[in-house]
Amino acid sequence: MRFLRDVAAELGKPQMWIAWAERGVRVIVILALAWLFSRLARKLLERLRTYTIHVMDRRHEGSTIEMEKRANTIIAVLSKLATMLVWLIALVMALTETGFRVEPLLAGLGVAGIAIGLGAQTLIKDWLGGLFLLLEDQLRIGDGVIINGIGGGVEEINLRTTVLRGENGAVHVIANGSITTLSNLTRDYSFYVFEATLAHRSDADRALAIVSDTGKELQSDSTYGPLILAPIEIMGIDRLAERGVVVKARIKTLPSKQAMVGRELNRRVRNRLDAEGIAFPPIAPII
Repeated sequence: MRFLRDVAAELGKPQMWIAWAERGVRVIVILALAWLFSRLARKLLERLRTYTIHVMDRRHEGSTIEMEKRANTIIAVLSKLATMLVWLIALVMALTETGFRVEPLLAGLGVAGIAIGLGAQTLIKDWLGGLFLLLEDQLRIGDGVIINGIGGGVEEINLRTTVLRGENGAVHVIANGSITTLSNLTRDYSFYVFEATLAHRSDADRALAIVSDTGKELQSDSTYGPLILAPIEIMGIDRLAERGVVVKARIKTLPSKQAMVGRELNRRVRNRLDAEGIAFPPIAPII
């Protein structure tokens, strides 16, 4: 009972409420400043991105699209790190204002960090993997890639994970430390590889001429022409398969535009082959 009376007496003192109110105001100010500084850091990094692209563009150090992808990737990571650092400092300051002693906590975290670090080798491996991905410019946001056999567009690059969006909309989160094979399909330019199997009795030379003419027609098109970087390359008869003759060609496009160009090329070539009576192999019977 005496303890409760003492507590009630302390709570009845205006000085205590005033002190807590002052601390509360200081905590609110600290959190507001942290929010402001984090937004300011993102704004400054965005301006830095624009300035860097402008300088590199004046020096002709690569295509504008590639420079923008590179800058977006670096700024996205730096923005997350800056925001995390600002809020971490704000948290420590807020705890100090409330009377919480952070020195023992920091010392304990240091000891715990060593113990956790010994058992968190996978986490450290992921961080190092993400760091090397950025330093070596292996990936950029917006790239079309295949990582460990999983294909998709790069949506996020973090220090620990890389996030891909598959063609069907699926999101693939891949730990950076587990990346063993990486194929970037959209670095500087892309290729669409055209491949078709014709019946053995078909006129393969005429089919290749149709593919060549269609590629030239596509390059002069107002919609698809700006996406094509070089004339279509006719690779000829790739192989003689059991079901027919395989013809092959490829066309060079802007990064990530190969699928769009390839689908239109397929449509036009298909119509031309049908119009000239060049046949595809018959469908094999289902046994």
